[in-house]
Order: sequence, then C-alpha cells, then structure tokens
Amino acid sequence: MNRGLALLIVLVVIAAALSLSWGDNGLAPQDIVAALRGDPIAAIILGTVRAPRVATALLVGACLGVAGAITQAVMRNPLAEPGLLGINSGASLGVALLVIGAEGAVGHLMPLAGFAGAAVAATAIYVLAWRGGTSSIRLILVGIGIGAATGAVTSLLTVFGDIRDVQRALAWMAGSIYNADWTKLRWLAVWSLPALAITWCLARDLDLSAFDDDVSGALGLPLQAMRAALIALCTLLAGASVAAAGPISFVGLLAPQLVRGLSSRHAVRLPAAALCGALLLGGADLVGRLVQLPAGLLTPVIGVPFVGLLLWRRRND
Repeated sequence: MNRGLALLIVLVVIAAALSLSWGDNGLAPQDIVAALRGDPIAAIILGTVRAPRVATALLVGACLGVAGAITQAVMRNPLAEPGLLGINSGASLGVALLVIGAEGAVGHLMPLAGFAGAAVAATAIYVLAWRGGTSSIRLILVGIGIGAATGAVTSLLTVFGDIRDVQRALAWMAGSIYNADWTKLRWLAVWSLPALAITWCLARDLDLSAFDDDVSGALGLPLQAMRAALIALCTLLAGASVAAAGPISFVGLLAPQLVRGLSSRHAVRLPAAALCGALLLGGADLVGRLVQLPAGLLTPVIGVPFVGLLLWRRRND
C-alpha cells in the first residue's frame, strides 16, 4: 500500500476516535466500552448523537474529496471544485424556492430541495456548455455564470420568505453535520457508495482525460460520453453531500490538491482524496462542535489561505 494512503488511514481513524470522545460530555475509552455493553447514558451519547454525526462527516468529506478530484481532472484545472458545476449555488436556490413556495414547516424537505437544485443546476451548465461537445473552458465559464445568477436569485428570494423558515434555510446553507442521524446516513450511503465505487473503476479514464482532447481521442477514450458520465458522478456525489450536510465549500478543492503529490495515477489519487476529504471535514466538525460553529464556516478558514498560496505559486504560469 502507498505510504501516504496508510498515513491518511491512520489520521482518519485518530480523528474519528477523537470525535467520538470529545464534546460537551466527554467519553473516556471505558465509557465507549460501557456503551457497547449497554450502558443507557453512554449508549445514547455515542450511538444516537456522536456516531452518526462522525460517520456522516467522514462520508460527506470523502464524497466531496472525490467529487473535487473528478472536477479537477475533467476541467484540467487545479483550482476547480464541484461548486463550478453549480452544486452549492443550485442547492441553495432549491432551498430558497422551497422556503418561499411552501407553507408551514419545511425543515425536513430542505435536503431533498437542495439535492434537486444541485442536480438541475449541474444539468443546466452541461447543456448550456454543449456546442457539438463540451470543453473544460466552456464548462468553467458557464458554471461561473450560472453560479452568479443562482446566487443572486437566492439572495432575492430569502428576502420574501417567512423569517423563521429563512433562518432555518440560512443555517442549512452554512453547512453543518449537527442534525445527522442514522436514517440520513443510510440514504447518503445508498447514493454515494455505489458512485464512489464506479468512480474508482473509471480511474484509468480520469488519467487519460488529463491529456488534450485530441490526444485523449487518439488514445481511444470516448471523450464526450466519459465526460458526461464523470460529471454525472460528480453531481451525484456532491449533491448527496449537500443533501446530508448542506453546501460545504473548499473541501472539494483542498483534498485533491493536498494529495496530488502522492501519485499521478487516479487509482491512488481517488482514495487519497476521499481520505483527505474525510479528515478535513471530520476535523472541521470536531472543532466546530467544540466552539459551537458549523463545519461549513470553518472550512474556508483553511481554504482561503490555501487558494491564495496556490495562486501565488502559479503567478508566473
């Protein structure tokens, strides 16, 4: 096994153990053992609250990391992330439309509206970027335009919603794992695990997609069909993540970049990006739980300086 992958696995296990132990009510190792043996108080804290939250954070982070790796490979841009496909802005618009259009409690419908909005936005970007085929530059430009438009409409719609529903929607849009439970985790797993497995099976095609379109075609890659399939997988992974945790930025950008040096092969990069994404979001959720902030507000603390560093290093490119 690649040493970098082994190190990431160890770090993820440590982060998960710390997340299970730390919180408002700390759990010592003997408390975890007691929960497994049936102690009611420890079992509630561990099995009902912390375990689904930790597992959700790790799986959402893994999905975002792999979605980011797909986006960067398809767009051939190290600064690309799933947000360029309209995932986050489309999800936010879907929730805003729900808040305005529905009457009464809408909290339980927000994840579904977010997933639908993300899927519609990504589909619209792909269709609008099609000119006898797609290209990375068209996808990026159309994605930026759609993202700006949906963001503006979202801001406008939140002005007219019921204040309580708008507050819940804005809290959801911040990105958080605080309301995770086993039911949501099961649905996330049903959507994401097959997509993760299929993406790993397409690792060789991701390797070939790094070349110019003409070169990729000469090497036998059905470029347009493969690009559509990869974008669909990226949308599924990122959309499922949005449905489970709300829009969380920068994980899809950071995770593939941080593991870029481990290997040039996506057979290694994809699991590494998944582990790194899980580590980033698991760590952000742990810190956020301790300081009472959503994980989605903490990931930019790492992401913004990292993007600045990347731009500085590539200033002469």
